[in-house]
Amino acid sequence: MVAHKVVEVATKPYDDQKPGTSGLRKRVSVFQSKPHYTENFIQATLGSLSPSEREGCTLLVGGDGRFYMGTAIQLIVRMAAANGVGHLVIGQNGIFSTPAVSCTIRKRKAIGGIILTASHNPGGPNGDFGIKFNTANGGPAPENVTGKIFELSKSLQAYLICPDISVDLKAIGQQTFTIENKDKPFIVEIVDSVLDYTEMLKNIFDFNAVKLLLSGPHAIKVRLDAMHGVMGPYVKRVLCHELGAPETSAINCVPKEDFGGHHPDPNLTYAADLVASMSSGEYDFGAAFDGDGDRNMILGHKAFFVNPSDSVAVIAANLGSIPFFQSTGVHGLARSMPTSGALDRYDITWWQKWKVVLKAACFSGSDHIREKDGLWAVLAWLSIMASRKQSVEEIMKDHWAKYGRNFFTRYDYEEVDAAPANEMMKVIESMLQGSSFQGKTFEAEGKTYTVQKGDDFEYTDPVDGSVTKKQGLRIIFTDGSRVIFRLSGTGSAGATVRLYIDSYEKDPSKIHQDPQVMLAPLVSIALKISQLQERTGRNAPTVIT
Repeated sequence: MVAHKVVEVATKPYDDQKPGTSGLRKRVSVFQSKPHYTENFIQATLGSLSPSEREGCTLLVGGDGRFYMGTAIQLIVRMAAANGVGHLVIGQNGIFSTPAVSCTIRKRKAIGGIILTASHNPGGPNGDFGIKFNTANGGPAPENVTGKIFELSKSLQAYLICPDISVDLKAIGQQTFTIENKDKPFIVEIVDSVLDYTEMLKNIFDFNAVKLLLSGPHAIKVRLDAMHGVMGPYVKRVLCHELGAPETSAINCVPKEDFGGHHPDPNLTYAADLVASMSSGEYDFGAAFDGDGDRNMILGHKAFFVNPSDSVAVIAANLGSIPFFQSTGVHGLARSMPTSGALDRYDITWWQKWKVVLKAACFSGSDHIREKDGLWAVLAWLSIMASRKQSVEEIMKDHWAKYGRNFFTRYDYEEVDAAPANEMMKVIESMLQGSSFQGKTFEAEGKTYTVQKGDDFEYTDPVDGSVTKKQGLRIIFTDGSRVIFRLSGTGSAGATVRLYIDSYEKDPSKIHQDPQVMLAPLVSIALKISQLQERTGRNAPTVIT
């Protein structure tokens, strides 16, 4: 076997390759047109591992099927070989959902994984692309790792590559290459990326109970929309083949480079086709997934919408329906700061002897992996429905009756001009720091709110003491209502301004009101404080959740 030559290619560094926990996201044109742009970031990512860590290690690679993924995978193969990686595990056809990557990293005891995704951002030649690194625990790279990658990217002068290596992504099995000056062969293994993940789910949920719900004599009718993202093969395998739902229950399950021309974000705006189908009353349960499979949207009969914050609260209140939690237990509950306080309504002292964290943001999940997991949330809901023998709406309304309701909404203003968006955040922050802001009252639509505190939220990790700053500007009112402003880092162009509104209501006569009606006074106050519309030129949000 002829040894493949390692070539050192001269390059120049870029100063815009700072990754977040969601990786590096840019327009496809940036990765394609800037000389060595993709290679530089791959080299910086591989270089963040010490030579001893890289030498002979196992690394996962895969993505959500978006445009440019195939090209990037071949580059990663050639550069991994040149940088001493011993074993690459790649999903067949390059497809690997983010939750499945986390699962397989842990099972294979890999050094980590490179995920090629821009999550819920649009794809295609004019869309977005992203490269994300997950570490050996299966989770997104922490700030110390992403910081190291960024520092390396700013000083990079060369990268290593074996330019004549090419792999067949369709053929399951091992492909072996000899690399010059390496004692051991370089192995590329193409795997069924759905297999390990499905087996993991079988150990979490009672598949027999869910199968009876979906294909028994009194089966409910479901509709799951993969939105032409990575989840198509997973939905088909789990929902149809393992759980017996009709093949027609799974739609848009062929991953496409441009997601069929749609925006792969599972919300009422971008999953409009699913909402329309569910509105007909033909289906009892519906769900949609984003491009890489970590986000989800839950709908009940006649498109009854479950807010993601409510979704995780319902799952937390019904853990007895999920065998995984009965065998391993739960150490506590966690949510992101902007998420509604629905999860806060529990007395969690009885969780203390348990071991697993249930967490929430725009998703549901637990530490069966170290990632968000959209299909996990769907199976959790189906398990609860099977156990309680109730509809989505009945379960949700029973929950509100018992715990009260956190009315919650999120306004996303996508791809606004970055300069006025940043200026707006500076003005709000300055206002919050003013001595006269605390105790200030605001009135709108006949309601009065008094400010209890305002701050720029930061979080101190109770385990390692690390501090994460600038997580969002908060205004907390004396009745517990909250207004939060954030600039999202998940977009590839401009800025996404996110406005979160959260207000608790326990009056039984009010808990079934329309959230947009209930929260209208707070929305009005938030827009007045921020001058968001005037500063961004946007009269309405792109998406309302």
